[in-house]
Amino acid sequence: MLDQKPQAQPPLIREDHDGVTVLTLNRPRTINALSEDTLDALQKAFEKIAGDHAVKAVILRGAGENFCAGHNLKEMTARRGDGDGGFQYYKDLFASCSRMMTLVVQLPQPVIAEVKGVATAAGCQLVASCDLAVASAEARFATSGVNIGLFCSTPMVALTRNIARKFAMEMLLLGEFITARRAGEMGLVNRVVPRDELETESLRMARIIADKSPAAITIGKRAFYDQAEMTLDDAYAYTGQVMAENMLARDAKAGIAAFIGKAQMPEWTGE
Repeated sequence: MLDQKPQAQPPLIREDHDGVTVLTLNRPRTINALSEDTLDALQKAFEKIAGDHAVKAVILRGAGENFCAGHNLKEMTARRGDGDGGFQYYKDLFASCSRMMTLVVQLPQPVIAEVKGVATAAGCQLVASCDLAVASAEARFATSGVNIGLFCSTPMVALTRNIARKFAMEMLLLGEFITARRAGEMGLVNRVVPRDELETESLRMARIIADKSPAAITIGKRAFYDQAEMTLDDAYAYTGQVMAENMLARDAKAGIAAFIGKAQMPEWTGE
């Protein structure tokens, strides 16, 4: 009889609950570091969710006591023996991570980061890439690469699109941990709650979103990020076009009619 070796745990766990999908980074022993297999699993999960109309909102959390410690430095260091010192590997790795972060933003469904423990470097980048974030009171955040000679240049992209420049430079240059409360003041997280209320609050937020018109949420999320990169005049012209098109959607017609008639909101069709 052959010995039965225990199967390795998957790097990412997906659970679906009535329109809300929970993705759990499942490498607690490495503080849920974004290793190659974890990045690949996240990319595939988001690609699948993007086309899944049953999913209305996504919660992203970490297994164990922390959210995510960023890239797996041991895995990266092992490639220094490559002929080019690991340059091509590092370039491909950061490109892969950037694609995954971009996919979070481009996903039709809103993504809520549920943060406990630490979120550092690319882990902090992941929080910043999500549409919303709720943190437990003891959570801590840092872009600490500068402390070990590796400036957090790719995390900087998401960070500077979420918080004021002076706050971003403070985090990037000092590399210090900030508290959940400070992260809330900076605008990196939306809400800070006691640890025992964290999952309840993130699920409550997700359920509120899931009860809205999927068409309106998808249109609105896309327009939010698109207009943010435009001039003021272009942004108004673009969003005016978007709202005119939104007015023609079946959900908008039914919802407005119900509001005017003081009737119960309709069952959304997503069209």
